[in-house]
Amino acid sequence: MSGIVQNNILRSSGTVAVSAAGLNWNSTIITGSTATVEAGNGYWINTTSNTCTITLPSSAESGDQIVLIDYARTWGTNKIIIDSNGLNYQGNDDTYTVEYNTDGQSLNIVYSDATKGWLPLEDDVTAEAPSPPPTQKAIFGYGYVSGNSSLTNLVSSSGVVASDVTGVGTVRHGVAACGYGEDKAIFGFGSAASKVSLTNLVNNSGVVAADTTGVGTGRYALGAASYGNDKGIFGYGWTTGAVSMTNLVSNSGVVATDTTGVGTARIYPAAAGYGTDKAIFGYGNSYLSMTNLVSNSGVVSSDVTGVGTARNQLSAAGYGGDKAIFGYGYTGAVSSLTNLVSNTGVVAADVTGVGTARNALAAASYGGDKAIFGYGQNSGSANVSLTNLVSNSGVVAADVTGVGTARRALAAAGFSTSA
Repeated sequence: MSGIVQNNILRSSGTVAVSAAGLNWNSTIITGSTATVEAGNGYWINTTSNTCTITLPSSAESGDQIVLIDYARTWGTNKIIIDSNGLNYQGNDDTYTVEYNTDGQSLNIVYSDATKGWLPLEDDVTAEAPSPPPTQKAIFGYGYVSGNSSLTNLVSSSGVVASDVTGVGTVRHGVAACGYGEDKAIFGFGSAASKVSLTNLVNNSGVVAADTTGVGTGRYALGAASYGNDKGIFGYGWTTGAVSMTNLVSNSGVVATDTTGVGTARIYPAAAGYGTDKAIFGYGNSYLSMTNLVSNSGVVSSDVTGVGTARNQLSAAGYGGDKAIFGYGYTGAVSSLTNLVSNTGVVAADVTGVGTARNALAAASYGGDKAIFGYGQNSGSANVSLTNLVSNSGVVAADVTGVGTARRALAAAGFSTSA
């Protein structure tokens, strides 16, 4: 490492590393879309015209230090992305996304060890923890054909639905599903011969496991979503009446006992993740449009006055990396309306529907930043297997001819971080 030695700390090799006060400051202001930086240096990063990806050294020793400064105070418009180049960053490997997007921000990082890797020194950037790699594939599962089913259909990272996979676990409908553990999924609850609370885990290659004895009150017609980057939540539904209870899912797929419900008890809501680490429940019951936000620690907030046409038996999924979409459902007639959700959890007004109007369908994220709606029941009360893809800007595409057995009251979730 080059640089002026000042206010030193010891490196693992026994040599002396440079502190921020003694860094070599690069006199060339970085304006490009990519830059490779070296330990012992400070850099001015000007993102006036574009986002910039900063590649860190591929090897480092304890005490190595790098400082990055928002030269033009434009990181809020064009962020910087940190490529940790094979090393950990705040304890996460380099498959995680690390971004800084605050105007006037500075980033002062020091390498600790192989476990934690690069660590920011200031509180304002420590909060910008890495986010996990995006979900690439999805799975539709269970539902009602002419009877209960446990069939599944995998969705590729390009949104192509595969043919039926013979079901695993108890056949049922009215189930819910969500991602957990960053790259896996879980189906839970539903109506079989009676209302159940059992679950079925899905590994990161889309294989569904046998039943896990249920935790919590058996119910059906509920919703589920991912939150906190690697956990999940089941909520609401029908036991002997509508309820608002929830059950958290750990990052290892363990379902917790009932949490006393918050918000209006209801059936057939929809739920999705938004804002990278939060979730939202919305709509349901006898035509509601209210929503309930879920914090990144799994706490459900009180009712938020609804936006858009009240309905039930709709579905929802995340898209665009940090937003969500509610779509379709039953208003007294089947619908194809959608409502976008911002990355702060604000629900937008109705968007005129695209595709076949239907209810009792499912939706999931796929392809890193897109979503898919699929299956359900049309206006003639017939089960369908068609799908509608959602772009990373929230635009719903026309019907895609269905693959797999037509069914309704099924569930879907994203899984896998590998395309």
